[in-house]
Amino acid sequence: MVHTGEIYGKQTANKFVMYNVLKVSKQIVTLQNIDNPLSLFETTEQKLTSSGYVRISQTPFIDLNSSTPKRKKAARKPTRCPLTFDFLEERADSQRPAPIMPDLFGQI
Repeated sequence: MVHTGEIYGKQTANKFVMYNVLKVSKQIVTLQNIDNPLSLFETTEQKLTSSGYVRISQTPFIDLNSSTPKRKKAARKPTRCPLTFDFLEERADSQRPAPIMPDLFGQI
């Protein structure tokens, strides 16, 4: 089951890409690229898992250095302080989650 606020990731040809789950409806899951907030796409829960996406974190990532307009920020209000340290995930909400897959391309 996919929930809003979770972070999913996928290993591409040359890097590990992470996505925030923005919205979950009956059939559609809306994802946002963490590195490029303007990059959104929709998929289904079945396609998400079958395409190789894995859940990295249940704690949302909140970018404190975001340069988006203030009216866009109002739509995505955090439920807790971004500096709150989650000892189970060993990171604060404002820190990027560590990729769970090894970096195969950086070991040359």
